[in-house]
Amino acid sequence: MKQSFYRYLMTQRDPNNYEPVPQFANNAFFDQSFPKQSGDYETLTRYLELNGSYLPSMTIFDEAYEAYQESEQA
Repeated sequence: MKQSFYRYLMTQRDPNNYEPVPQFANNAFFDQSFPKQSGDYETLTRYLELNGSYLPSMTIFDEAYEAYQESEQA
């Protein structure tokens, strides 16, 4: 069964790492409304564009989503 994007993103958390993707993961962890069950790009993009003020650039999401897709194919 395919894991959700959120579950994948939580594997990237690291409070001591200030790189963009780990910071995105750290912030998403505290976002109570994040669509935790979704793996759908459009759903996640729409949510982050409207609610992801902690995400300085959607490019960071795109990078994380690409890594998520690669992990699902492995």
